[in-house]
Amino acid sequence: MAWGRIGIVTTILAWIGYVISTIARQLADNPDAGFRFRFEAAMYLAVVTFLTFSALMYLIARQGALLRFYQHRRVPRGELDQHFRSYDKSITTLVPSYAEEPSVVRKTLWSVALQEFANLNVVLLVDDNPYPTDPDVLDKLQETRALASDIQEAIEPARISAQASHSLFLRQRELGASNAQMLATTITAYDEASTWLEIMASNETVEDHVDEFFVDSVIMGLARELRLTLLALNAAAAQNDSPNSDHLEELHLRLERIFSVKMRYFERKKYANLSQAINKAMNLNAYLSLMGQKWFVDRRGDVEVLRALDPTMEFPQDGEVLDIPDSEYLLTLDADSLLLRDYCLRLVYFLESEENSRVAVTQTPYSSFRGAPTRIERLAGATTDVQHILHQGKTHYNATFWVGANAVIRKQALLDIRQTHTVGGYEIHTYIQDRTVIEDTESSIDLGTHGWTLSNYPERLSYSATPPDFGSLVVQRRRWANGGLLILPKFARQVSERQRRNERIRLREVLLRVNYMASIAWASIGLVFLLVYPYDGRLLSPLIFAAALPYFIAMGSDLRDCGHRFSDIFRIYGFNLILLPVNMAGVLKSTEQAFTGEKIPFARTPKVRNRTASPGLYVAIPYLIVIFSLFTMWRDFQERNWGNVAFAALNAVLALYAIHAYIGFKNSIVDMVLGVVQWIYVPPKKAKVATVSYPVATPENTDWSTLLYQGDRRLDRDMRGSNDRRKRIGVK
Repeated sequence: MAWGRIGIVTTILAWIGYVISTIARQLADNPDAGFRFRFEAAMYLAVVTFLTFSALMYLIARQGALLRFYQHRRVPRGELDQHFRSYDKSITTLVPSYAEEPSVVRKTLWSVALQEFANLNVVLLVDDNPYPTDPDVLDKLQETRALASDIQEAIEPARISAQASHSLFLRQRELGASNAQMLATTITAYDEASTWLEIMASNETVEDHVDEFFVDSVIMGLARELRLTLLALNAAAAQNDSPNSDHLEELHLRLERIFSVKMRYFERKKYANLSQAINKAMNLNAYLSLMGQKWFVDRRGDVEVLRALDPTMEFPQDGEVLDIPDSEYLLTLDADSLLLRDYCLRLVYFLESEENSRVAVTQTPYSSFRGAPTRIERLAGATTDVQHILHQGKTHYNATFWVGANAVIRKQALLDIRQTHTVGGYEIHTYIQDRTVIEDTESSIDLGTHGWTLSNYPERLSYSATPPDFGSLVVQRRRWANGGLLILPKFARQVSERQRRNERIRLREVLLRVNYMASIAWASIGLVFLLVYPYDGRLLSPLIFAAALPYFIAMGSDLRDCGHRFSDIFRIYGFNLILLPVNMAGVLKSTEQAFTGEKIPFARTPKVRNRTASPGLYVAIPYLIVIFSLFTMWRDFQERNWGNVAFAALNAVLALYAIHAYIGFKNSIVDMVLGVVQWIYVPPKKAKVATVSYPVATPENTDWSTLLYQGDRRLDRDMRGSNDRRKRIGVK
């Protein structure tokens, strides 16, 4: 922490020194330098300032994280058992899934099902087309649908065994049995539970590093913890001692909490009155809007509509009724993430404390799985692990952002930010905003506006997959780079609202939040200027390197502490060079949305075993960066501008290494060729077949119920066609 403070001071003093000794001195010594030099000086100073500011924010966030880690004290096991002994609140876990591999979703659901929580409801939100025509897609969908019932059936014997042991313990206590007899019952229960988990682990198929983590850390991690409790109980028995009966009952209740879960799946796209928008936020919002009520499935012709069940309403005896239970807490979890055994227990306990009564969202920013087989997956995982530290530091300054992959949410907070719109005659409730593709970031701002806060729990309790190839990484990082600029005005309104409530707003909170939302934009634009524009060599100074040095040393130290290499700082720099076109594309998409007002389609990160092809342009530009860097190096060598020569050579070497290591020369050629082919190839248009405006209908073949409910839908089609034509010619 002391070295961290030295790094912060060094960065600030080096920047001030550069401004005075280089920029100010050059302008003072060259009053007749002309417009070009003055423009270059101003632009170069702006680029250096923004990049130094981002480096400073890294050091400040890291300092907050170190302080939080130092002050954190883990809640003892006994306190958790006592708090949840007679706990009656519930939590609902929502796992949104779209076109996921069933084996991936299965591991996620098991990691939730084994959470230690008494009233745990788990809902798999399947967002695939519910009526696919492709047989292979249908088989995959059916397999996904069956996951909930399969897990419920598999865990049932363990639940029955735990309940039977608890019942036996209660009978023994009623009959006045000795503590030794009740202890023997508890020992048997824990031995059976541990054995059940160990058998489950031995039957799992391990094909990759994620499977290995699931078996070792999720299943066997829980089994080892139960074995540790069993060791303590056996030690008590060997010493002719025993916990009191209340403590023994808490241990039995713990087993019941572990194996008690209610699993189900839900498909919003089956119902016409739920949002059909293709994004994760609206998938979650659809289910949230149904919670706490019973719903009758009203079949109207070719559509199904969910209607709130009124006891006085008449409906067919064989009608389907959905009972959607309510809960005080929600757990959102991506379908490719895994939770450690006490995630729910510790985060809900954190929210239950009085000092955290206004905390709306708590999470553990996810970490990466160890042992990834590809270089790009390992390096993406390294950046993810470093981000975990930075997010922890943001909490120290009240600058927490909801990062989406996992979170425990107080439902009342979502009710406070709910918005209602009418679409096609149906009321659509929005809790998590879908205006941008980084819906969690915008919702963080909404919650703050309504007086709620967010917090990161300072432990690593969640893990998530990182993209295994450059193609899928492009999709993920382009989405991450899109939307931050659009949210900045909303954050400004939040600051004004909090000032009106006389809340204390620290400068570091504002700076960290602005950096989080806008740094990708200015860092990408600044890097483009540094790569492309031939700046005057007089603007260079060793103080620029001195200002950046603490940032790179701190990042290298963080990488090493997370189990990676210090030298990964160079690999990450090259990695960011080849991601430059991806980040710029995200920034430009944000700008496009700001001017047009149209939402950017939500692109889900592909999670397939085969390689995902990259857009040809995103592969070609890294080669251009290498070529232009070599040209810049040659040009500055001729002019003896040694600082620029070193910078250009570093960019060329690291970008070329990144292309080789993270894209692959062969794969990059394939992707560029595919990009050219897709650009020049135009598929032949199918000849239009004349249709009759009013098809011949007879009473025998007319779908009367659809006609009565939908009416004449041709007008709707005509309007859509008119809108499409207007859109093409730019008419609003």
